[in-house]
Amino acid sequence: MKLSSVDLTHLAGLAIGAATEAGEMIARSQPGEVRYKADGSSPASQVVTEVDRRSEAMIVDILGPTLTQYDLGLLTEEQADDGSRLRADHFWCVDPLDGTLAFIEGLPGFAVSIALVERNGTPRIGVVHDPVDQTLLHAISGVGAFRDRDPWPNDPPTGKVLSVFADRSFVSGSDHDTTMESLRKVAVDMGLTGVQLHATRGGVMNACGVLANPPACYIKYPGPSGGGSVWDFAATACLFHEAGAVATDIEGGALDLNREESTFMNHRGVLFATDQVLASRIRTLWEAVQG
Repeated sequence: MKLSSVDLTHLAGLAIGAATEAGEMIARSQPGEVRYKADGSSPASQVVTEVDRRSEAMIVDILGPTLTQYDLGLLTEEQADDGSRLRADHFWCVDPLDGTLAFIEGLPGFAVSIALVERNGTPRIGVVHDPVDQTLLHAISGVGAFRDRDPWPNDPPTGKVLSVFADRSFVSGSDHDTTMESLRKVAVDMGLTGVQLHATRGGVMNACGVLANPPACYIKYPGPSGGGSVWDFAATACLFHEAGAVATDIEGGALDLNREESTFMNHRGVLFATDQVLASRIRTLWEAVQG
């Protein structure tokens, strides 16, 4: 089913309502019992709480009628992939509580994330609600990106350092030292005073942190497994596209947001950056690592 601009606006409004309602519930909640998923590729992806499940139920209850009305598929983190994302022209992609580990620890860095994605992997709607400060970010393909419903500002970067956002696993990973040293050189070349690493947030808030702290980047190298899942990146990819920032795989190709073989993103990596010049420098670093 072809979606018009009116359809997208209507669906975005529903997604905003669902994310906001779920985010407000999360803000009032405590983690409670913590369970562990067998298919998680890292400690952050293995944990799940009853709040995750309640958030997902609230969101699916609000968006559920659109599955029939608009012939949409559905992919959510806490439900098995039913393959509808591969059959429908568009599908909802829901992360009901990204950054569960931060939520359990009482730290900021978690969010509700909802995207509408075309079957070809193009994100058409992206909605993120931050329960900590009650910030709402959303984007509609071809319409623009918004923060608390105001148009996304196009102010020039004012940061004096290169802000680097990364998953917790990066800190203890084998690539940490060489990557950070290379990024320090990039920062110097850009006339910046250094690099500041942020590594306590979930993937969604990592990407949002990039947009909020230019110049900045969020890097996930390709690997044999894991690498985050579609629901970690779909909504923020739409935000980045509409804000004029960069959301690609590590080599500059489009993010594979509807991979038939798996929902994981490890095969091509992920690169979020505030501008094309920074993204190009990071890709050069990756090419050097590959030899």
